[in-house]
Amino acid sequence: MSATVEANVRPDYDAELQRMADYVLDYRIDSDEAWDTARHCLMDTLGCGLLALRFPECTKHLGPLVEGTTVPHGARVPGTPFRLDPVKAAWDIGAIVRWLDYNDTWLAAEWGHPSDNLGAILAVADHLSQKRVAEGEPPLTMRSVLEAMIKAHELQGVLALDNSFNRVGLDHVVLVKVASTAVAAHMMGADREQLLAALSHAWVDGQSLRTYRHAPNAGSRKSWAAGDATSRAVRLADIALRGEMGIPGVLSAPQWGFYDVLFAKTNKDQKLKPEGERRFSFQRDFGSYVMENILFKLSFPAEFHAQTACEAAVALHPRVRDRLDEIDRIVLTTHDSAIRIISKSGRLANPADRDHCLQYMTAVPLAFGNLVAEHYEDEFHAAHPIIDELRDRMEVVEDERYSRDYYDPEKRSIANAIQVFFKDGSSTDQVEVEYPIGHRRRRAEGMPVLVEKFRRNLASRFPAGRCERILELCADQARLESTPVHRFVDLFVI
Repeated sequence: MSATVEANVRPDYDAELQRMADYVLDYRIDSDEAWDTARHCLMDTLGCGLLALRFPECTKHLGPLVEGTTVPHGARVPGTPFRLDPVKAAWDIGAIVRWLDYNDTWLAAEWGHPSDNLGAILAVADHLSQKRVAEGEPPLTMRSVLEAMIKAHELQGVLALDNSFNRVGLDHVVLVKVASTAVAAHMMGADREQLLAALSHAWVDGQSLRTYRHAPNAGSRKSWAAGDATSRAVRLADIALRGEMGIPGVLSAPQWGFYDVLFAKTNKDQKLKPEGERRFSFQRDFGSYVMENILFKLSFPAEFHAQTACEAAVALHPRVRDRLDEIDRIVLTTHDSAIRIISKSGRLANPADRDHCLQYMTAVPLAFGNLVAEHYEDEFHAAHPIIDELRDRMEVVEDERYSRDYYDPEKRSIANAIQVFFKDGSSTDQVEVEYPIGHRRRRAEGMPVLVEKFRRNLASRFPAGRCERILELCADQARLESTPVHRFVDLFVI
């Protein structure tokens, strides 16, 4: 009886990897809207990071792994005195950006926060810019940072349009790692072969499980998971630049590749998908679509599926604030993704658990007229039992139209509606919000709010004069793009 011998014929790189690499290397961004939105995205992302520095649970993670380490041309972590190697700097920047769940969002078959990639982008760019100047070469400019942001957004967002990683139990930070690896390797000077190798290693890594985002295990790892992903991306890019060989069939290899190992089963019943459904689906070519359509969290540090619920709750607050004890029930109408991800009952164990609870994020603004990061803390929750009382009176129902419009590429709505019913038989009107203020359809209304949010966040860390210098620079597209990266980061150093 003869044994089966495996044919050792090394394949070409998977077509999906080649498609990503060629986009990063060759695509020229000609959308003024994308460049302008990237500038605003940079402001918002950095501001979110600065605000997070007020929370000790975040800052305890920051700084060198070995105290006292000196890194020549080290990358700086905005709002801190730290100068770190780019791998740890990417971790720190990514962690502060994501900590408060207040940075941008992309919603599709997969969800995520493409500005998480700034952890890798800014760390690499700051280090390279300083190194180039020291070697007598011209520095990188902020235009390179904005370009990398647009392309990282596009890689992460287009992959997310039709491909649901959460349904097989994987966390969306796999896409942060992949996108950050691609743009970081490119900024570091990778050729096509090196870029493909780096991407292959990003896919072959063991991927994060979504366990830490869901009841009953929701916890603070979700606040640093993206920083971890961007850090790993910088490390993998560095490995590839050192000449490490790639894994060409990382996605498609039978039995051993990503598709068969991690993408073959549905999380719900563990049945195997047909082989043709295991491969990634691309709804559109890579361009600048994602940055142009990115969703900003402008009013509330809350998981994005709840943003319109928060807006509706704030609108209802004047009508219910003096009648909270008279409420019989609250009907919260939403879409299927919100129900699947953030609708939960029972005890909420920690701030990370609360900022991923639709009912909690609705109850607080109903009762208090606003929702800020401090409202998730243990002390606030314990002092206000009315929050859980309101949660217990909530009924969450799906509107199928909301779910359809959520997936419609021409609408991409994130609708929620709230109606409050009182014990005497009276009720409020139903307040419906289909598009949050951070949506592309509300850009004219939203961008002044974004700038004001940035102003507030700057003031949480810097004196007035420094804030004004940063604001003036960020308001001028051409001047910002021409500014050397290390000079820009200088403005954010404590």
